Amino acid sequence: MSTPDTNEALKTHEAELQRLQRDMSIYQDMLAERDKTIREYRNSTSWRVTAPLRGAKQGLRFLVRGARYTNQLPKLFAMVKEYGVPATARLARRKIRSDFMRAHALSKPLDTGFVLSAEELKAKAQHPFTKTPLISIVVPLFNTKAEDLEQLLLSVLNQSYPHWQLCLADASEAECAWVGEIATAAAKADSRICYQHLEKNAGIAGNTNAGIDLATGEYLTLLDHDDILHPNALFEAACVIDEQGADFIYADEISFEQDPSKGFQPNFKPDYSPDMLRSYNYITHPIFFSRELLNKVGPLRPECDGSQDYDLTLRLCEQAERIAHIPKVLYYWRQIGDSFSSGAGVMYSINSAHRALEDHLKRTGLSGRVENGPIVTTYRTFYDLPEGEDAPLVSIIIPNKDHIDDLSKCLKSIQDKSTYKSYEIIIVENNSENPDTFAYYQTLKPPVSVITWEGEFNFAAINNFAAREAKGSYLLFLNNDTEVITPDWIQEMLMFAQRADVGAVGAKLLFPDDTTQHAGVIVGIGGVAGHSHKGFDRDDFGFANRLQVAHNLSAVTGACLLTRASLFEELGGFDEVLAVAFNDIDLCLRIGEAGYRIVFTPFAELYHHESKSRGYETTSEKMKRYRGESVTFRMRWAEFLDRGDPYYNPNLSLVTEDFAIVP
Repeated sequence: MSTPDTNEALKTHEAELQRLQRDMSIYQDMLAERDKTIREYRNSTSWRVTAPLRGAKQGLRFLVRGARYTNQLPKLFAMVKEYGVPATARLARRKIRSDFMRAHALSKPLDTGFVLSAEELKAKAQHPFTKTPLISIVVPLFNTKAEDLEQLLLSVLNQSYPHWQLCLADASEAECAWVGEIATAAAKADSRICYQHLEKNAGIAGNTNAGIDLATGEYLTLLDHDDILHPNALFEAACVIDEQGADFIYADEISFEQDPSKGFQPNFKPDYSPDMLRSYNYITHPIFFSRELLNKVGPLRPECDGSQDYDLTLRLCEQAERIAHIPKVLYYWRQIGDSFSSGAGVMYSINSAHRALEDHLKRTGLSGRVENGPIVTTYRTFYDLPEGEDAPLVSIIIPNKDHIDDLSKCLKSIQDKSTYKSYEIIIVENNSENPDTFAYYQTLKPPVSVITWEGEFNFAAINNFAAREAKGSYLLFLNNDTEVITPDWIQEMLMFAQRADVGAVGAKLLFPDDTTQHAGVIVGIGGVAGHSHKGFDRDDFGFANRLQVAHNLSAVTGACLLTRASLFEELGGFDEVLAVAFNDIDLCLRIGEAGYRIVFTPFAELYHHESKSRGYETTSEKMKRYRGESVTFRMRWAEFLDRGDPYYNPNLSLVTEDFAIVP
């Protein structure tokens, strides 16, 4: 006889089965694509020519692909010597596969459905809107090429949402009279098009403001004079306005040259990430914002010309009540060779961006300074930290069982390299068996102390136990198989963690070969969670610069995680039901659920000899426990998994960890 409880359990398991089936379908598609790629490789001349070089060791076959990896040979031999052939081959496979998949995905044309069928247009026309706001499209024109302007006009005229107004503010020079002629003819043909010739060129901000003065819409959007909109751009925005009442909306974009149906280098963005936005203008185009919101922040500022859109986006996001992201390509950015490509133009843009960011910090009450990031037109914010006696105490918690060689390397790196000195280190001894371990403990001196957890290994319980013993106002959970690289790693994490809106901060962890082990966590990869950019080179930019800029994520690994002690206590610490796996992800999701942000910073770097001390999940007992904890996590966070990680994008793979684009 069934009961309400058993029925509910059956529903939960059925949902879990459907999710597994969906993941399996995605995985099978990826395998088919991989097999196709392998066939192409094996039929290639280079594969046949290099056949004699491939020995019997199957694991090494990936190491001879391409001359571009020859400069890695000294590092390769050193790794083989220290870690052996199998481990080295795994890392090499991961590296080569990642490089190939990313280059292939970014360079091939991507069909974004630029041409709508009659059926699609009919469906859009019949959409049951409760309100249909007028959306004003503002375009500052300046010496625009005739063919580009015509393409722009067609992209607006072909919108599936009819309630729009196109505002053209023209500052073109006399020798480009065709701009005015084309725009005037368009305005005569369609009353929704407004055209004004400006008496003088007032710069990008001034010309755009002139276009805004023509606008009468309840919402506005900006369109560069040589770019175009997807036919559904306004429709999708109107749906979000109607359904969510959002006052600031942005969507994904793609590059093109002449034919928008052959777009390339798509920019699949995360949902609103304020720390990524402070790192660079990842939002760019398109943006839709309410007239009411614009009235609050004011028009574009001429003093920020060169980064005027960036400045406007920062100001709009500061005041917006509801920010929405549409994970669809709705904007086509034309790749051209002029604009700000010159050195002077880049510096002009960078200086303006600095001003925009510095003003943003002042308006939001954040104390710090802005410097250039490692990639041109990316930026780093250094938030001010208390110094001297006011510097907060950070409790570094390190669980340990034997493996004193790893532990001593970890401790030495902390004590020798760390420039932040207000810390204590708590070693949590758990079931060590080697007498040398306890002899080593006797040699440790303050600020290092050793406490003992006598129960069985439970990562969550061990760390919770240590947190109760910690004296610091911040807790830094750290694996014993890590090694500090960045001297100011604690400051880099602490300056984010001290912010009232931040709940946890994670660092960039590297394999011994200087490839990425962890750059944050993407929830949903592999059905549960996966490490962002695993296997990418340390200096790689990553997808959309993510490996080189601070940004927000849903979770970071507990192998190096900093949080406030008060918040950790308030949330009940790690969930001890998740004894080994996913307790760190679960904690981060609870932190997010409580209204705080998670920050990943690439500027705090450590080596991580992953699972070296406790080992991988290879025994039947460990695998059984892992599967159980996986099911527990998936059931607990089923709704989150169904919605998708807000800091990822549904156009990106949930099978691999390299931001591969879903075909």
